[in-house]
Amino acid sequence: MLSTALAARLSARRIHYGWAVVGATFLTMLVVAGAVGAPGVFIVPLQKEYGWSAADISGALAIRFLLFGGMGPFAAAFMNRFGVRRMMLISLSIVIGGLLLSLGMTRLWQLVLLWGVVIGIGTGLTAMVLGATVATRWFGQRRGLVMGLLSASTATGQLAFLPLLAGLTESQGWRAALLLVCGAILVAALVVLLLIRDRPADLGLAPYGESQVQPAPPQPASLGALLLSPLAILCDAARVPTFWILFFSFFICGASTNGLVQTHFIPLCGDYGLAAVGAASMLAMMGLFDFVGTLASGWLSDRFDNRWLLFWYYGLRGLSLLYLPFSDFSLYSLSIFAVFYGLDWVATVPPTVKLTAQRFGPEKANIVFGWIFAGHQLGAASAALAGGVSRTVWASYMPAFVGAGLLCLIGAGLVLLINRGRQAVFAPA
Repeated sequence: MLSTALAARLSARRIHYGWAVVGATFLTMLVVAGAVGAPGVFIVPLQKEYGWSAADISGALAIRFLLFGGMGPFAAAFMNRFGVRRMMLISLSIVIGGLLLSLGMTRLWQLVLLWGVVIGIGTGLTAMVLGATVATRWFGQRRGLVMGLLSASTATGQLAFLPLLAGLTESQGWRAALLLVCGAILVAALVVLLLIRDRPADLGLAPYGESQVQPAPPQPASLGALLLSPLAILCDAARVPTFWILFFSFFICGASTNGLVQTHFIPLCGDYGLAAVGAASMLAMMGLFDFVGTLASGWLSDRFDNRWLLFWYYGLRGLSLLYLPFSDFSLYSLSIFAVFYGLDWVATVPPTVKLTAQRFGPEKANIVFGWIFAGHQLGAASAALAGGVSRTVWASYMPAFVGAGLLCLIGAGLVLLINRGRQAVFAPA
């Protein structure tokens, strides 16, 4: 098997195989995020081709966001039981199937079914919990840095593909752009098949930074127990105030990123005369600065109080969103917004994962984070729908953007209420 041979070769060079797993996971999260972010380019073309309103299309995307987050805790349980590699391949297969079927859609219910339900479930089977699972399983040290790298892949994928997809949509149509996304997913699936292993113990390795090989913990014997385990963990976590603080702060995170800016920034700029390719380029710039900002966040989260990091991230994001409505939407003003907003697009993820692992333990962390991430996507779905309704009812996206900025300022204060240094005690699963 290629992974075994590569692990031996890397070990001879004193390189842990966990970094190869991170590379394959990075690519997978990158292309899945591209599939998640692509519909933001297609809103206007779909309106022109089918006559659907912004609220109609946003409703379908809201369903996708809900499922993308709601599947997270169960995806973590499936990864624990069936293996990371298998679940990654299943996820990629579902996503590419939904995208290919959508090439022939003509009715709104088909959009809801394929882009809302099918792609929502497919992407939700990995989502952000994949990064949390890889970071906590393969790394005893540098978890913050790894989570920062994998989080950056998500935002970069959501944004970096957009100029290419926008240009291809304008020249060849949205179906051609969708086929490009499908090709990228096929490449990622091949890499997963060749390189991903479920745990370091599969290769006889200890996690990076540790000396002992850690065998897989026992798993529920039945499918029913497997499906109930995330609910049981949620019941335990819900008794801990830290869980609710992280849940609602991540709700605000999702509302102010994926749901609003990723979905509605391109049509917002179109209202001010900026072409889709130009607006998508601004989003790509955000993705570039997000990559830098999230890597820096991962490095910082290994060294500083994560509560104060979250305070500054939410505060600065809120100020940048409040700045946008009062800009003139020139290249200069949008560039300022892209830099400051992009630096902390998903910089909140590494500190949130670290706080989750600290308070709920490494074995439960991926499922607890899955529930917290469900809050993120609930916020994303709410903002995606609210932005579409705002544009349809008031002919303006501005109420939604101002509201998101104010929510971020609330989130900045909320995270300081987390008690420092306490760990929750769970009943045995």
